[in-house]
Amino acid sequence: MAALPVVIVLAAGRGERFIASGATSHKLDTLLNGMTVLNRTLEAVNASGLPWHLVRPEGGTNGMGESIALGVQATPEAAGWLILPGDLPLVQDATIQRVAETLTARTIVMPHFQQHAGHPVGFGRRYFHALASLAGDAGAAAIVREARASGNVRDLPVTDDGIMRDIDTLADLDLAQGLLPARL
Repeated sequence: MAALPVVIVLAAGRGERFIASGATSHKLDTLLNGMTVLNRTLEAVNASGLPWHLVRPEGGTNGMGESIALGVQATPEAAGWLILPGDLPLVQDATIQRVAETLTARTIVMPHFQQHAGHPVGFGRRYFHALASLAGDAGAAAIVREARASGNVRDLPVTDDGIMRDIDTLADLDLAQGLLPARL
């Protein structure tokens, strides 16, 4: 079994809200300061030093749950999984590392910035079957709720607002464009 968790980067969504906001391309392929949104996210993942797996099948998936399941199924020997949507280009590599360092085989780690939950959410090895069985668009919220009820969720305060600054609209992209120079 691998000693490190794997970052599962979710990039299979349709980006319908982004198109509906007036965009002409998929949000992950849109440029943010000369680099695509997805590549900015992957840049932080690479800098974290953790292994990663990109979920971006041709034609997409039937939702976040299916995307998570595909990523976990593709990395069954991982020590755990950090679920990171590909539309979080401002997340910092140090935050990804902290979530991984806090993760144990039996816990879920939920990062928070000023009382707001974000990503990546870390899942210990214990959650393999639950994650690998997800389907549709439900995501892993039910798994987190059940783990919280049994005391297995560790809330991790972070100073990185990038954990919650996803790109869903052109206004989100404009905001990220304004915030990015301070982070480079």
